[in-house]
Amino acid sequence: MASLSQILGQIYTMAMLFFSVLLLELAILIHGAAHATAHRSITTDQFLKIVDKKAPSGRYSAAGNSLGFPAAECSVCLSPFEEGDEVRKLKCKHTFHKGCVDTWLQQDAATCPLCRRPVLPVDVVVKHRNHRLREHYDGGEEEIMIMLYALHGNFLRRFS
Repeated sequence: MASLSQILGQIYTMAMLFFSVLLLELAILIHGAAHATAHRSITTDQFLKIVDKKAPSGRYSAAGNSLGFPAAECSVCLSPFEEGDEVRKLKCKHTFHKGCVDTWLQQDAATCPLCRRPVLPVDVVVKHRNHRLREHYDGGEEEIMIMLYALHGNFLRRFS
């Protein structure tokens, strides 16, 4: 009976080792796939260049303003436009300080802060969001090591 118990213990040990290695390989595969999709993301600089193409910025001029800015203040920061401020007029005709609206557009959906009309195509927004998420969450090898340690620790505790 003791030999049967030893054989079952060895089978259990081999199975746990097999599944640990399988989980490690799966984690490495997922990590590699995440980096393979990196070319599908848009950096913040690329994102802002696309915004500039869709809604070019200009300088505010109270007298004889050639871009036709009807607003007297930025609806994001609520500060009045001053002579020479860099402003951005969106296709919906709403005008904001360039820095204010650029920060707003990068946050989530790239819509006008007032009317919520899309400023950029959805695919551009998703690619930029993927880039931002990858910037904030790229644990990589550290996470794999933590997972292995957790598996190894749990595995050894079963035999203590």
